[in-house]
Amino acid sequence: MLLGKIIGTVVATKKEPELVGLRLLLVRELDAKWQATGKVIVAVDAVGAGDGETVLFAAGSSARLTAATKDRPVDHVIMAIVDTVTASGKVVYEKDSAYDDPSDRAE
Repeated sequence: MLLGKIIGTVVATKKEPELVGLRLLLVRELDAKWQATGKVIVAVDAVGAGDGETVLFAAGSSARLTAATKDRPVDHVIMAIVDTVTASGKVVYEKDSAYDDPSDRAE
């Protein structure tokens, strides 16, 4: 699983029938220091994620193991919306807090 932040949506009016009904979102991957890696991917949203939310996503064949993506031609799926992350006994991310964007925090 990988951490990412939702930065947008993708709309495709013509697509393979297996993709009809799937919501596609742009996700910017985050590293262990909560910094954007620069890598942006398109992922199927299996959980109703929204713009700006921090999410967990899977890549490769694991992306085809959710109920929404089973046997569909997808490489990435958003499978969780992150509420809290704790590392070394400290909360490093908490959804809906004043500091929900770790890149805004002072070191």
